[in-house]
Amino acid sequence: MKPKYIVAGNWKLNKGPAEARSFSEGLSKHLGNAPVKNVDIIIAPPFVSLSALKADGFFIGAQDVYWEDKGAFTGEVSAAMLKELGAAYCIVGHSERRMYFHETDRTVNLKTAALLKNRIRPIVCVGERSEERKAGQMYNVVRFQLSAALFDVQIENPDDLAVAYEPVWAIGTGNVATPQQAEDMHEIIRQSLEKRFGIDIAGKIRILYGGSVNDANIAGLIDKEQINGALIGGVSLDLDKFLSIINSISQRER
Repeated sequence: MKPKYIVAGNWKLNKGPAEARSFSEGLSKHLGNAPVKNVDIIIAPPFVSLSALKADGFFIGAQDVYWEDKGAFTGEVSAAMLKELGAAYCIVGHSERRMYFHETDRTVNLKTAALLKNRIRPIVCVGERSEERKAGQMYNVVRFQLSAALFDVQIENPDDLAVAYEPVWAIGTGNVATPQQAEDMHEIIRQSLEKRFGIDIAGKIRILYGGSVNDANIAGLIDKEQINGALIGGVSLDLDKFLSIINSISQRER
């Protein structure tokens, strides 16, 4: 039996506690009236809105984490703190974190390990820049990012980890990888996971596509065998559009 799809909404710097609570109540109400059986739904709000989410029918996710348990690290949030707030998933290595906040492959690795230690499932983001794709280096770039992020990481259950392929040139640009471009990269990621964890585990790790996903292009992407869901940015802020994506994916046969 194939694993469930994942639809994850990354709200980025949007929706304070009041808006988050209202959105989550609307989402839960809809899911209560029309349950979704083959999709795990995740909402990742800003830190300040985590406790405002009324998670009924979906999982709470975080957008980032610090790898130390506690200490003099002003402004940071630990995995244990996220766990106490109900976070089941956490995004690490998002291209915006790498670009604006100097995230490195090493810090992605440290964060991944800290999350797993606290039984929070990392969503590890990888993806190439436009110039790297034009130079034909996209596969090497993603292989290296993934290998570095998962260095010395051990998992026993494929549900403990998800990977998101998010080409940097598609994030927030309106550009989107073609379904075949995304599928080709997802196959490369799957092969890398097989080398790291073995076929039995790697075959069931869910690999998501992220990069200007919307309700109009999701059908073509999710039609591909290796695409196991989506990491959605701006469109996830609109409940109707987010639900449209969830419904499109839920109708797929597993």
